[in-house]
Amino acid sequence: MKLITEDPTEKPLLLIVDDSAENLQVLNALLKDDYRLKLAKSGMKCLEIAQQHPQPDLILLDVIMPEMDGFQVCTSLKESPLTSAIPVIFLTALNEVADETKGFRVGGSDFITKPFNPDIVKARIRTHIDLQFERKKSTELLRVLLPDAVVHDLIQYGTHRPQIKENVSILFCDFVGFTAISANLSPEKLINELSDIFSAFDRICEENKTTRIKTIGDAYMAVSGIHQPSHEHAHDLIKSALSFIDYLEERNRQGEQQWKCRIGVHSGKVIAGIIGRTRFIYDVVGDDVNIASRTESAGSPMKVTVTPATRQLLADDFELTSAGVFNLKGKGELELYQVIR
Repeated sequence: MKLITEDPTEKPLLLIVDDSAENLQVLNALLKDDYRLKLAKSGMKCLEIAQQHPQPDLILLDVIMPEMDGFQVCTSLKESPLTSAIPVIFLTALNEVADETKGFRVGGSDFITKPFNPDIVKARIRTHIDLQFERKKSTELLRVLLPDAVVHDLIQYGTHRPQIKENVSILFCDFVGFTAISANLSPEKLINELSDIFSAFDRICEENKTTRIKTIGDAYMAVSGIHQPSHEHAHDLIKSALSFIDYLEERNRQGEQQWKCRIGVHSGKVIAGIIGRTRFIYDVVGDDVNIASRTESAGSPMKVTVTPATRQLLADDFELTSAGVFNLKGKGELELYQVIR
């Protein structure tokens, strides 16, 4: 699970861009006690610094500069995915409405006029820093719920179009005897146990280029190949599945509550997109999702069960053995396989 990592005690970072050394000195003296500062005297230098880590939380950008004026610089900043989210306040001696209109049209957030009024400068910067911090919190909360590619689309375009993903692998995992376990544990203890386990599963998925789609009760669903297309998607998902079992075995050796899971994996295509409008989730649907779910139900405790479609993609990199022929609802009889270490 991804969480907000910024240190709330660290001062925000401002990038001040002005071709006038005098203006830079004035703003540096005015703001240095409250902010970390970087200074640039040209538009090209601004674009260079804005992409460096750590990136500025806010850019103060002069409008009238040689080579590239502030409007051109702002346009370039907003066109780049790396810098498009950084708010820009224009520094200008111009008072015409047309200039402000152009500034907002190219993506500027506000204007500060010269000569500088210290109280106005500080107030406007503080307002936009606070707004930027709230935007970052909202974005990080979205990333807890949605994949990064989907969050990017929502921020940039306000929507994410459903997509057909032709080559993916789908995993379902649930716990054996969960009804009995839930009856014997307090609600708080049960939720804490599931939270620990699923958080560990999330870390394992990230290490193996796998995306957790959702949890439903004690069921955990993940997909590989959906945001990072790769001919290794089946390998990545099997590595995750085997690591799930390793984690539970180690946890069982140290903990009071014993957990056993069944895991099923199938490879094919899915339709992926956001479902819902107010309480939305990112989900995948399709016949191959149903097959993966039924493969898990047919599996054995602490085993990874796969379909022929997944078996073909694993080549000789994993040892597999037949688990028998099963009648999968809606699919008919199908021979399934278990992954051997």
